[in-house]
Amino acid sequence: MISTPKQLVIVVLLAFAVPLTVILLVVQFITSGINADPNSSAMSDAAIAERMQVLNGNASTQSVNKAASDSVIAVADPGESLYNTVCQACHAAGIAGAPKTGDQTVWGARLELGNDVLYQSVIKGKNLMPARGGATNASDDDIKAAVDFMLSTLQ
Repeated sequence: MISTPKQLVIVVLLAFAVPLTVILLVVQFITSGINADPNSSAMSDAAIAERMQVLNGNASTQSVNKAASDSVIAVADPGESLYNTVCQACHAAGIAGAPKTGDQTVWGARLELGNDVLYQSVIKGKNLMPARGGATNASDDDIKAAVDFMLSTLQ
């Protein structure tokens, strides 16, 4: 094994150097990634808005003008947006007893209770639906807009 002081020094140094090197390489691997320059044209508001339109299937042939890139992009219907991102997961298929979107027979009794009762059911939670329908960051107005959107599918 270790028979000379020189071998002892080498083993001790390697005992520190090898784990330290491995740790540094792992940290370098984890932290290395695509470093997007926030000042590049790919990170401009216009470029981001254009990519979002493409992802949403709403890509237009017109380029985004300078005024749009300097302004905040507003969502056309916050209720529909919230429904598509959160509510649809259960209400499209009727998962866990959720009333299916657009099903007149299931929604009939609920409509008789009035919109305020429906809003409060979503805000407070009901049966297996969590409070706020699981959209914990959504405002009351957004929740109401999503309920209104779901009700608009009944007409």
